[in-house]
Amino acid sequence: MIFCIGNPVYDFIKTAYLSTETRILSGCSTNACLALSKLGTPSTLVGRVGEDFYDRFISDMERYNIAHHVTLSKETGGFSLVYDETGDRTLDVLGIAEPVSTLPEDLPKAKIVFFGPVLGETPLDLVKAAREKTEAPFVLDPQGLVRRLESSDRIIRYFNPELREILPYFEVVKANEHEAQVITGVNPREDARMAAVKLYEFGCKVAIVTLAEAGSVLFDGRDFYRIPPYATLAKDPTGAGDVYAGSFIFRYLANGGNLVDAAYFASCAASIMVENTGPDFPMSVAEVERRMQTLQA
Repeated sequence: MIFCIGNPVYDFIKTAYLSTETRILSGCSTNACLALSKLGTPSTLVGRVGEDFYDRFISDMERYNIAHHVTLSKETGGFSLVYDETGDRTLDVLGIAEPVSTLPEDLPKAKIVFFGPVLGETPLDLVKAAREKTEAPFVLDPQGLVRRLESSDRIIRYFNPELREILPYFEVVKANEHEAQVITGVNPREDARMAAVKLYEFGCKVAIVTLAEAGSVLFDGRDFYRIPPYATLAKDPTGAGDVYAGSFIFRYLANGGNLVDAAYFASCAASIMVENTGPDFPMSVAEVERRMQTLQA
């Protein structure tokens, strides 16, 4: 079982190609669970949801065959995401769920624990509590740990000093280019290798930096790998990094720990996500592997 810890959200999304018109299921850990489910691997989503979306959330979890361990919050989290022509986005708050407060009793059975917070809901104390319950490898997407709320309900990125204590708990840290720059001070578009090295130096065993249409880079403390993208039309980049993380975990477990193969698989899986919007993106192992063969050829 894979446990994905981080609050589910219901987001409104607008890009140059589409608008969801209404709020749809999303969230870092949620999208990772969706990818795992579509690839045939059981996962459990751990987080908090409000009564406002609780019935819909339970129905969605049943629909997508995702187990869940959720407790009630005052409201369900969510953002309004509006993308500019560069692919970056503004985030305005539609709701904030409270920090994750309980962990599943069966967490000791985990094969991997993925932390994917959306807005600071997985603090250091929660990471420590999870480590006390399991020796499974930890994987982190730090997006929600480098965000804070402005008085105007606008989310901005910032360097969270708690990261210095959090990152050493993780075997793999996967950050996008914006998060990596906030954490390391290095612009990955100018020096992707140095950004990955600096991220690694925070204490993780493997550092991955995703670069949207430029692919991703991986550093394991010894070797540096550049993973190319699978070229496609990106209609909605929301959740691409989350699907990358979930698919990376799937492949890493399936291939006996081959990091580079897992990163190629994840890159191709993310290309499927950006062609679509919302949780109904079509994904199968066969299609991801077909894209891998094309990419590696």
